[in-house]
Amino acid sequence: MLDTPDPVARTLRAAPPDQLAEAADSAIRSLLGASRTDVFIADYRISGLWPVLDPELPDAGFLDCQGVAQRCFSSQRPVRDAADDGRCRLYLPLTVWGERLGVLMIELPDGPGPGVEERAADIAGDLAVALRAADRETDRYRRVRRRERLTMAAEMQWELLPGRSVTHETFHLAGQLEPAYTVGGDHFDWSLDGDTLTVTVLNGDGTGLSASLLTAVAVNAMRNARRSEGGLVEQAELASDTLYYQHRGRRHVATLLLELDVRTGRIRAVDAGSPHVLRLRGGTVEPIGLDQQLPLGMFAEARYDLQEFTLAPGDRLFVVSDGVWAATPAGQEPYGDRAMARAMRSTRLQPAAEAVGTVMRELHAYHADTDLRDDAVVVCLDWHGVRGRDAG
Repeated sequence: MLDTPDPVARTLRAAPPDQLAEAADSAIRSLLGASRTDVFIADYRISGLWPVLDPELPDAGFLDCQGVAQRCFSSQRPVRDAADDGRCRLYLPLTVWGERLGVLMIELPDGPGPGVEERAADIAGDLAVALRAADRETDRYRRVRRRERLTMAAEMQWELLPGRSVTHETFHLAGQLEPAYTVGGDHFDWSLDGDTLTVTVLNGDGTGLSASLLTAVAVNAMRNARRSEGGLVEQAELASDTLYYQHRGRRHVATLLLELDVRTGRIRAVDAGSPHVLRLRGGTVEPIGLDQQLPLGMFAEARYDLQEFTLAPGDRLFVVSDGVWAATPAGQEPYGDRAMARAMRSTRLQPAAEAVGTVMRELHAYHADTDLRDDAVVVCLDWHGVRGRDAG
């Protein structure tokens, strides 16, 4: 006998893309007897969680729940918050394939009975998938996500991103762009296909809209080669030729291309004058020594060579752009000399999605909380290994 269709999933599929929060609220009240719900979405800088149902007028209840919601978002675990009057609030992460979107709050008139929390978690999963899909059809959730107006360059960069994090049984991967609302040419991209994870990090030449346009061409050229089953060398060479014949060597993009075999931890790399890659193993941070080749677009028909290295289970890789490595506010030594390694070591117990935020916050603190003068990208890759198999 066929299972009965999930009423919440069915309701979400039938709802207009801009009305998912309202549709979920109605279904949750009916199914779980909830007295209230809220959907909170993380902003571009992941500095706070913001309500969808009433973004202009957050009430005292919203303000009171912020700490609990943030704990749920950071831990990626359900959190219960019981009130003195017997009411109970459930906070559940809204996450799709490791992409952290926000938090669903469900307020119940009394403590949840058997199976309610598990059912609520399923609802949160359905809602997260629907929200991710709806971003292509409505601007409502993007408006909540932005706390100030993006520049045109930043608008293009955020639209080009694959996401901000992804999880797999063998790895966790996350990235962050700063300054979030004015970023220009720095960027990251990734794709998982079977046992192969491809990651690229770009340090675009120039600033503003021209840098964003240059990076967009490079990213889409590499995607074109990758989606045509081209390897890293073909991806780099197609992007380099495309940029060169458009700009005749006047513009170029320093790029690191990585290809991880998720089963073995073996990484192939093309270092095209690239951002910096560092490995955190235990408590030690050390750079991965790669031979730098020409940035993409510098010369006609440039050719690239592969290099290889292997991760051990538990290794963490950081890839950072020059805006992170070479940051030198107020005449201090570059952030990459010592302060960055301290920040990276402090992330050992954090998941990748929290680790990129920690490194970025420490970078802002190094700048004494003034605006960053250059684009900054941090990408963090954790390889856990395959159970029962050693990397070899």
